Amino acid sequence: MMDFQPPARPPKAESIVPMINVVFLLLIFFLMTAQIAPPEPFEVAAPQAGKAGDPKGEVTLYLSAEGLAQYQDQKGEAAFAALKAELGGNKEVVLRADAKAQGTRLAEVMAELRRAGFSAIELVVDLK
Repeated sequence: MMDFQPPARPPKAESIVPMINVVFLLLIFFLMTAQIAPPEPFEVAAPQAGKAGDPKGEVTLYLSAEGLAQYQDQKGEAAFAALKAELGGNKEVVLRADAKAQGTRLAEVMAELRRAGFSAIELVVDLK
């Protein structure tokens, strides 16, 4: 006698589509929740110090080796005006000054920030 039964089908492979969906959902979640920091406007080599903590200021003002202050896209005196206009003073500001910047210029910048009404100025330094 001949066997006229249809041949047995191989079992279906597990679909990876649900796993791909989960991976894309996670990717979208992390992209939406991540904070992308803007790049620093120029390279800053911070001064050396014995010990330091993480800066707690709300905004960062950069000071180049040549003594040029920059906040976001504003440079020079416009940077101070933009800082004051955005925050209205009485806030904490982080100052990232290059180690080669003149001490007198650094003191001028800190005095200008104080006159603008900022309650605290944090100078970023590198540990030895």
